[in-house]
Amino acid sequence: MTRAIDKVKTCSTMTEVRAGVNALDDILVPLLVERSGYMTQAATVKNDEGLVRDEARIQTIIDRVRPMAEAQGGNADLIERLYRAMMECYIAYEHDELARLRAQGLKPRGEPA
Repeated sequence: MTRAIDKVKTCSTMTEVRAGVNALDDILVPLLVERSGYMTQAATVKNDEGLVRDEARIQTIIDRVRPMAEAQGGNADLIERLYRAMMECYIAYEHDELARLRAQGLKPRGEPA
């Protein structure tokens, strides 16, 4: 198995470094947008502000990605910090999406449709 860290090309200039980062951003941004689509779905399914933050789910994700990072030759602490920050952004986004959906007519959980 080729680890992600082993795919990093040796760079001798910042132009090469930036080209590598840009190429990864071209892959990451569409995936992050796709992930945000699932947060909109979560807002619709949960339909309750109190359910948006799920500490158990946050920990489950951390417990899942740390070993993945290590297996790929990465720094698990860095990946955990990134994921925690990302999840905070998506939690805020999910709250925003729930408010938007409510403004468009989504009835709060428990109210008749």
